[in-house]
Amino acid sequence: MEGFEVSGRRFRTEADYKAALRDQNKIEKIKAQVNMEQPGEVITLYAEIGAGKYRFETVLGNDFDDEIYELAQEYKRQGYDKDSRLPTGKKKKSKPGQTQKPTKNPGKKASAKEKKVSLEEFDKEMQKEILYELKKREKRRKLTVVICSLIAVLCFGYFGIYYYFSDRTQTEYEDLAQLKGNSTLTGTIFREIHHSEDKTIELEVLEEYQTLYNKNKKLIGWLKIDDTNIDYPVMQTANNEYYLDHNFDQEYDKNGSLFLDKDCDVVHRNTNLIIYGHHMKSGRMFGNLNQYSSEEYGKKHSLIQFDTIYEKGTYEVMYVFRSRIYNEDEVVFKYYQFFDAASEKEFESNMQEMAALSLYDTGVTASFGDELLTLSTCDNSEADGRFVVVAKRVREEN
Repeated sequence: MEGFEVSGRRFRTEADYKAALRDQNKIEKIKAQVNMEQPGEVITLYAEIGAGKYRFETVLGNDFDDEIYELAQEYKRQGYDKDSRLPTGKKKKSKPGQTQKPTKNPGKKASAKEKKVSLEEFDKEMQKEILYELKKREKRRKLTVVICSLIAVLCFGYFGIYYYFSDRTQTEYEDLAQLKGNSTLTGTIFREIHHSEDKTIELEVLEEYQTLYNKNKKLIGWLKIDDTNIDYPVMQTANNEYYLDHNFDQEYDKNGSLFLDKDCDVVHRNTNLIIYGHHMKSGRMFGNLNQYSSEEYGKKHSLIQFDTIYEKGTYEVMYVFRSRIYNEDEVVFKYYQFFDAASEKEFESNMQEMAALSLYDTGVTASFGDELLTLSTCDNSEADGRFVVVAKRVREEN
């Protein structure tokens, strides 16, 4: 059965559809308990989501997370914090399932003025006890203030660092985009690739990328999707760890960089090239890649430009699906291990696996011998979840 839809999102299987309904119900309950017009409640909710208090199974959770993130950031930009509360002008209605908290001493009538008791009314021993207790309370109050202040400093420091890296990343990649196509270098850059003991292949780096390549020899290409923020250099090293938290200039950066899997080879071309990137809440890197879960979005952004430093390439989106990182002993299709197909049968088997997982039918198919590109990022719909977009290289007509 196909065509399951919840909150504008389509789901391929009945199991995914039911999971989406569970998420929708959970989100509705949260919204019933939290007043979205109260800054403190929204900021607290965002902190609780970040701490893992609420777990979601589908992309509806991502959408809700992004919604709360944006609202919380807007309140913070206006100077509110988790303790802020706006005057409502009227008594807040009870939410479904909630009961009003009883007032203190319900059987006691409130007097206009409370009777004040003087310390001198007690004997000296009692006065000492009272003063001792008051000092203890004052110390606890001061300690609480200090701890809360430290927590506030740490929180503001975290968000400050987050926005610092986010803004720095944006600026740096805008500068790199300006260097793409810059012809400040003279001469021709060659990269020696040893094919075998008795043969060496020399490939010329495209003029468009020579200046960037000269800045960092780990550059392997550039990925761009029109009308999106994805317009970044793609790096490659001998491991898949370094560019998880380093930028193009090899500085520490929690945004990381887009990078090609270490087992991919753009010279002796693999069947499938896999590019990884973080799913940043700010939208940086592959933060917006999961928008491909919408068929309408996929149709509007069906073409992907991936140039290696040696040649240009255009790809057409073929499959969009969710997966996860599996245990080594699990016998299941693992897209992140699909680099080459030794035979037509093996190729078709992989295509069938991805087609079965795909959220919708793009109408694009591939044949043995076609070159593929896979974009992969994290997905919080499940533990170790991944969101994947697979595209086929478009053959240029002579």
